[in-house]
Amino acid sequence: MLGKPVPDLSLPSTGGRTFRLSEQRGKTLVLYFYPKDNAPGCTTGSDFRDRRYSEFKRLGGEIYRVSRDSPFELLSDAEEQACTQFSVIKDKNRYGKKVRGIERSTFVIDEKGKLAREWRGVKVPGHVEEVLSFVKAL
Repeated sequence: MLGKPVPDLSLPSTGGRTFRLSEQRGKTLVLYFYPKDNAPGCTTGSDFRDRRYSEFKRLGGEIYRVSRDSPFELLSDAEEQACTQFSVIKDKNRYGKKVRGIERSTFVIDEKGKLAREWRGVKVPGHVEEVLSFVKAL
């Protein structure tokens, strides 16, 4: 998928709006997938927003968090359309029980709509800075 155009998708967004990938051309997009609101890993999404958002904006970028939860400052993927497209749904082991969940992942889509970089199995510390460095180098 790297270097290839990302197929269009449409998802409900915060405030009752609809996000359409095709309408984002000309911007560098960061899509951050995470399992659930108010979980420890969702703090990375907050880090993107709170600590580095102005830098991404200055570079012509936009940041979107994607979860299967209902919209809360994010794109809602209750039907798993984006999760399937980006292959982030994985079988996980939680307290000895198998569950399906989102693998914490980040994708950068360039201004032409092509996938420029992906991070899978994201570990929270330092991740935002790594993504910002990559976007700066585009």
